[in-house]
Amino acid sequence: MTDTPTHGANHARNPGMALDTAMFEGHGVNRTAAERRAAQLTTRRTVKKTYQAAWLVNAIRCIDLTTLAGDDTEGRVRRLCAKARQPLAPHIMAGLGLDRLHTGAVCVYPTMVGHAVRALKGTGIPVASVATGFPAGLMPLNLRLAEIRYAVEEGAEEIDIVITREHVLNRDWSALYDEVAAMREACGDAHLKAILATGDLQTLRNVYAASMVAMQAGSDFIKTSTGKEGVNATLPVSLTMVRALRDYRDATGHDVGFKPAGGMKSAKDAIAWQILMKEEMGNRWLQPDLFRLGASSMLGDIERQLEHHVTGRYAAAHRHAIA
Repeated sequence: MTDTPTHGANHARNPGMALDTAMFEGHGVNRTAAERRAAQLTTRRTVKKTYQAAWLVNAIRCIDLTTLAGDDTEGRVRRLCAKARQPLAPHIMAGLGLDRLHTGAVCVYPTMVGHAVRALKGTGIPVASVATGFPAGLMPLNLRLAEIRYAVEEGAEEIDIVITREHVLNRDWSALYDEVAAMREACGDAHLKAILATGDLQTLRNVYAASMVAMQAGSDFIKTSTGKEGVNATLPVSLTMVRALRDYRDATGHDVGFKPAGGMKSAKDAIAWQILMKEEMGNRWLQPDLFRLGASSMLGDIERQLEHHVTGRYAAAHRHAIA
């Protein structure tokens, strides 16, 4: 098994463009149709047995293995990184015929970046850091930009920023564009993943518009949620964002990645979001440089399902602890 580069290696970064409200103003989103299409994704297509195992292995390659807890410690981060380096038990790897597998990235708070970088040295697994006053983002812009620079200096290769939801709710697209563009500049060579916190945006039309503005401002990924909102990643919201990045690609020729996050805990969820990407974007968007799953507990359930595939028996969930 060969490793696929995790980010930025298979396509040029999104350079962004001037703000163009004509690309999204007046663009309606039919919520009923979006919900109907999202529901069909998991009923019209199923994968079983060996195919299901292959899809779950691919999901592992796309996971941003995450810890964003108030009691995070160096020890917890090191354990998480060990799991990222070896996400499946050796007997499962052998049963699947795999000799090498790791997650797409490890995602932590800025002060934990240094610990993660040291724990992952030599593995090629990038460290992602949340920043910009995560999860609310309600800090002065200069402090949010300083937090980005700090995380990059500590070794983060990806920065998950949060936008100011007020700009979306007030439809102040210039303010949102300028904010994200400044954050992209502060990232330097690190890739920027723009968290839209879709559960706070009220309408799918706002989700579409915010997605488009973030991409115009140079986001390398658009991401659904912080995981801290009342409503996080859902398939209708994800469908709307994926349609936006498809429209952006058609208009500009630039590829932008997608990361659903928050509330996804099962192997079934991992397959559902991959089906979304395959049907809407094609196989190219099943690679970790264009698709990530923001999750932690999901990996435990994936490992449990893969052990059942290999052994025919289900293990207790505590046998597949994450950190």
